[in-house]
Amino acid sequence: MSRSCEYRQMQNRQTHPLTTASVLSRKEFAMADNKPEMIMNMQDLYREETFTDLRLGTIRKLIPVLADGSNDDSRDVRYSGQAQIMTPGGALPISFELAATNIGEAVAGFGPAAEKAVQDTVRELEEMRRQSASGIVMPGAGDVSKITGGGAGGGILQP
Repeated sequence: MSRSCEYRQMQNRQTHPLTTASVLSRKEFAMADNKPEMIMNMQDLYREETFTDLRLGTIRKLIPVLADGSNDDSRDVRYSGQAQIMTPGGALPISFELAATNIGEAVAGFGPAAEKAVQDTVRELEEMRRQSASGIVMPGAGDVSKITGGGAGGGILQP
């Protein structure tokens, strides 16, 4: 679910307020030497059909196709589900694979797969929160006095 960005090493980057992904300005992107190649894989093309109940979520049916647009019967059709959960920060999109061979099986498996994806996402968010909290280091009184140059008073000057 996490995305890595090859540009995190660049200076003067901006961080999107809702994610930890780096966001490059147009000028930085144009000047970057290690830009990702923007080439689609001709051997891995899919046609997409979308199904929804207009209430709970969306199912995407990905039909493998050849470069000429005809169906590629040598590969399996893939199904994925998409839903949103509301958080204090707003809607959080959840995507997940559906083990199905037809749309009926995909619809029947949507609920359990969505619940598992939500549980996995909540678990990941809690782990990220724990890691973030453990990264905060509180200096002790001795450390503060070294930083501020003061003695036991913490560097506060008395008149």
